[in-house]
Amino acid sequence: MGIAARELSLYVIRPTLLYLGQTNPDAEALLLGIAASQSSLGSALHNRRGHGLYGIREPRHSALWDVYLAHDPDLASQVRGLASQHAFLRSPHLELTVNLRYATAIAWLLIEEQKTAIPHLDDVLGMARIWRQVFEPQGRLRDYVKAWHNCVTPLNQVA
Repeated sequence: MGIAARELSLYVIRPTLLYLGQTNPDAEALLLGIAASQSSLGSALHNRRGHGLYGIREPRHSALWDVYLAHDPDLASQVRGLASQHAFLRSPHLELTVNLRYATAIAWLLIEEQKTAIPHLDDVLGMARIWRQVFEPQGRLRDYVKAWHNCVTPLNQVA
């Protein structure tokens, strides 16, 4: 059993995006859909897809720090502030599994790094394309759409 979509959105994704200066419901929906497709909203936090809610692979995590964040020390410091003080130094990739806000920030930055326009939250196929481009190059769009309908659509119906 994973995290309730509404609670993940309200207590993890939205506050993390706000912390990063991003106030975009479309970005929030995209991250929620990625978490749904990569880990069934936390049902599987460590598998062949990678670590945590967003299934981030270690090489991608390292490259984000070494290439993207290395050129923006202020942003790097802000993201580092989300990580556990000592655990991050011993095992930085474990933070992707145990620290939801840190994982969300890294997932967002992986998307932002691509400089891709974020589709509207009603454009599930558009979000699926970004998921495939950034997180699962071999992924099938229908798998993202199915995860969206199974995990996220009930959230939209309740609201």
